[in-house]
Amino acid sequence: MSKLLIPIDFSENSDNAIHYACQVAQQAGQEIDLIHVFSSHSNTYANVKGETPLNDPRVPEAEQNMVDTIAKYQQEFPTVKLNSIFKDGNLYDGIKAVTNATPYDAVVMGTQGASGLDAVFIGSNTYDTILNTTTPVLAVPETCTEYKKDNIALLCNFKEAELTALQQAAPLFKTDYRLVLIHVNTNDRAIKDIDADFKEWINRIESELGISDISYIIKPQTLFMRQKETVAQAITSVLLDEQVDILILTKSKKSVFRQLTESNVIKKMAFNIQIPTFFARVLKA
Repeated sequence: MSKLLIPIDFSENSDNAIHYACQVAQQAGQEIDLIHVFSSHSNTYANVKGETPLNDPRVPEAEQNMVDTIAKYQQEFPTVKLNSIFKDGNLYDGIKAVTNATPYDAVVMGTQGASGLDAVFIGSNTYDTILNTTTPVLAVPETCTEYKKDNIALLCNFKEAELTALQQAAPLFKTDYRLVLIHVNTNDRAIKDIDADFKEWINRIESELGISDISYIIKPQTLFMRQKETVAQAITSVLLDEQVDILILTKSKKSVFRQLTESNVIKKMAFNIQIPTFFARVLKA
């Protein structure tokens, strides 16, 4: 049975992530594991559950919250099985331990704040998980409550990692969607050359991955107030124009994701993407 893992702290933000993930699992057939990490003190959960239990009121409170949460979503999504996991330590280490022991299709994490992806990178736990995990991460903004996959976008530089990202996304989104390939023409290449690359790339996607509804956008970096727009701004405009429901990003050394994070673009500006974003897992060299 394939699974999704959701870190929860019983906030509205994590509640929204559960609701979104249940919609995904209802269509795609995953079980869901909910993980709560006690991070304030070391061995909080282990001490309470040990042979000589310590009295920590947070543990029974969290256990009851978990029971209530599972009951709530089991009633709303009766075909989706939900399980509970409790861990001690920091969130990233807890996720790492669980995903190392059990294969997951994705870790689903809620993001908080008005600026969508900006919040992903400001939150250190989420950023660490996205950057370092060997499991894909689906980041869900708090403003996104309804699961839609009519239009899914992939940032495209014609790298093998992009095909791998689509393969990793398939257990969640299958192949019945319109795929929008976005290429930001930062090097001002001739359009006919990029068109030729896209023709070959689309043929590979169709034959290797079975996705048939594919379009592509070649986005120049236009001038605004005499300054060339950033890659982030170029991407944002395309996502809005194409009404994209989900964005797929790769994390290889030469990917657009790396360009954005290493240049600190996202923290410098309002990267106002309020759509779920699927971050493919780290590929080992």
